[in-house]
This record gives sequence, C-alpha cells and structure tokens, in this order.
Amino acid sequence: MAAEQLAHPPGLETSRDRHTSFGAPGPLGTGIALLWLSLIVLVPLAFLFAKALEASPSQMWDEVSNGPALAALLLTVGAALIVALINAVVGTITAWVLVRDDFFGKPVINALIDLPFAIPTVVAGLVLLVIYGPDSPVGINVSFTRWAVLLALLFVTLPFVVRAVQPVLIELDREMEEAAASLGASSGATFRRIVLPNLLPAIASGAALAFARAVGEFGSLVLITGSIPNKTEVMSVLIFKNIENDLPEAAAVLSVELLLISILVLLALRLLGRKRR
Repeated sequence: MAAEQLAHPPGLETSRDRHTSFGAPGPLGTGIALLWLSLIVLVPLAFLFAKALEASPSQMWDEVSNGPALAALLLTVGAALIVALINAVVGTITAWVLVRDDFFGKPVINALIDLPFAIPTVVAGLVLLVIYGPDSPVGINVSFTRWAVLLALLFVTLPFVVRAVQPVLIELDREMEEAAASLGASSGATFRRIVLPNLLPAIASGAALAFARAVGEFGSLVLITGSIPNKTEVMSVLIFKNIENDLPEAAAVLSVELLLISILVLLALRLLGRKRR
C-alpha cells in the first residue's frame, strides 16, 4: 500500500489517468458519432442501393451499357482523373510558393484559393460562361465542349491539394534540406529525395478529394457544357435527367455505379498514400 501511494500520491493524476478520464469519448460519444454517421451517410446509401435493386439485372445492364450512359461515365471518370493529376502537380507548386516564397499580395492569393469553396457552383459556372463563352472578353470560347468540362472541374477542385500539402510543408523540418545542401546536393535532388517523399501522402489525399469532388460535380457544368448527350453530358447531369423523366430506378442504378467507381479509386489512392507514408 505504501509503495502504491508513493508511486501514485493522492491528488496527483498521471498523464495516463488524464488520457483515460478525459481523452476517450466514451460509449456516449461513440454512440452519437455512429448514429450521426448512420443518419447522414449509411441510411441514405442503403436506400439508394435498395432502390437500384428494384430493377431487374437485365434492366441494370441496359441502364449502364447504353450509349449515353457509357459516354457520360467515360467522360466523368476520365475528366476527374485528369483533373486530379493536374491538381496534384499544380496544387503542390502553388502550396510550395505560398509557404516558401514571400511576395506582394500573398495573403490575398492565399485567401482566393478558398474561393471555390465559398461561391455556389452554379455561380461558378456562370462566371466561366461569361469569361470563356460565346461573348468571351478574352477571345476564348470553350463552351459546349469537353474543354469546358475540364475547366469547370479544375475551378471547383482548386483548393484540395493546396490545402492538403500546405500544413505538411509548414511542419517539414528544414534542417534536412540544409544538411543535404551542405553535402552538395542540388535543389532538385533535395526536393526529389527529401521533400517529395514527405509530401506524397498529402498529395495523394488531396488528389483523392479532388477526384471525388469532380466525379460528383453538377452545378458548374450545367451552363458552360450544355450537357450534350454523348459529348459533354456527365453522369451527374444524366442522373438528374432520369429523375426529371420519372425514372428513379435508372437514376439509382447509375448512382450506385458511380459510387462504386469512386470508392474504388479513392481506396486505391488512399492505399498508395498509406504505402508511401
């Protein structure tokens, strides 16, 4: 008893005790989190799958294999992958400039990065249509083309990689870079061998978020792309048209297809990031 009192004097709480008392959410917190997750995510997804299963297997195959659906799927996934790759490169460069360089107007540029989060996507589509539409003030008209799809998706996914990479760059130990430079390593070699491996998990995470946002984008695409079947129509717009035409089963089948593809791509990117980490 005396030894225990010396090891744990009355009134003196150890860090482990504090973690046990205050750090864990407890059954109530876990229950609230699981209930909220179920209400917001799991229950709606379960109803979506149930609605899709109301269609027969032949109907499901017809919905996912017809010409407009295949064209919309290829355009959606292909554009989302291209946008994720572009964001991975340009977003990393932008984050590097914002963290490592000092220039006039840097706070303004840093704030503008979050602009796509702040404005409604329909407004973003209208802005892009005004600038890059038939009456473009800069003489560039990409409206109703697949270039418009890429342009709109690049706009709405701009912040994801930047905001994922920035904190990692801020916390990165500069002494390793200085040591490499003192040993004669070039700036390019230092970036490839020291900086980039530390950034890859954040880049993969940001690219995954950009892909997920691009796959499900709707508002910014409606105006500038024209949603032309077999040309500029993406899956989200096709699903919306099925709802308008009173075809809920078809919309549910296409939604499940897009959901499964998105989950597979996100899992692949996350596994890649975890492996690099």
